[in-house]
Amino acid sequence: MKALRPIKLALGLITGIFTGAFLGPAAVTAQELTAQEAVDQYISGLLATMQEIRALYDSDREVYFQEVEEVISSFVDFREVARGVMAKYGQGPNGATSEQLDRFADVFRASLVDFYGSALAEYGGAEYEFLENRQQSRNSERSSSVRMSLLGDDGNRVEVQYTMFLNEDRVWKLRNLYVEGVNLRRQYYSRFDNLMTRNDFDIDLVIDLWNIEE
Repeated sequence: MKALRPIKLALGLITGIFTGAFLGPAAVTAQELTAQEAVDQYISGLLATMQEIRALYDSDREVYFQEVEEVISSFVDFREVARGVMAKYGQGPNGATSEQLDRFADVFRASLVDFYGSALAEYGGAEYEFLENRQQSRNSERSSSVRMSLLGDDGNRVEVQYTMFLNEDRVWKLRNLYVEGVNLRRQYYSRFDNLMTRNDFDIDLVIDLWNIEE
């Protein structure tokens, strides 16, 4: 279990970055910031507001999770992430409909808010530094990868990579995450694929089961 702590640390900070959107997502636009500057701004917001958020977890948990959901949604494009998690099941004539994709995006968001919101309550803080990006995007004006190294209060160092893209409003949004080289979207896809196989490829049923079988 000790080996899982670096991953938990990274996930806690990732959630914190989501909540860093208190600074105002409308300001994180292509005209003003690069993808790295956008991520840096979200983290700075996290470090400035963490104490205020954590208190709600004990005093009013319902409000706490409402706050987490509101701010996480301002940084993450859940429809885009849901499409990636569905992968082949979200494409083609037999793939998910637009309504099913929207419904899964809502369910997926709720599951992440619950899981990462709880992780955030235990978040103890971390120092971070940005690393050189080893991969150049094919469309660097609309997508970018941001790498950083996190140093937790327990001395563990973790590398995290954020896959960012510009939406139609030219706002930087999160599409995917890598923690110590592990592709989290692919991990979620494996779970979705397993549920599809076990449930006769019934997309609606898999969406219903997503939270139940966590």
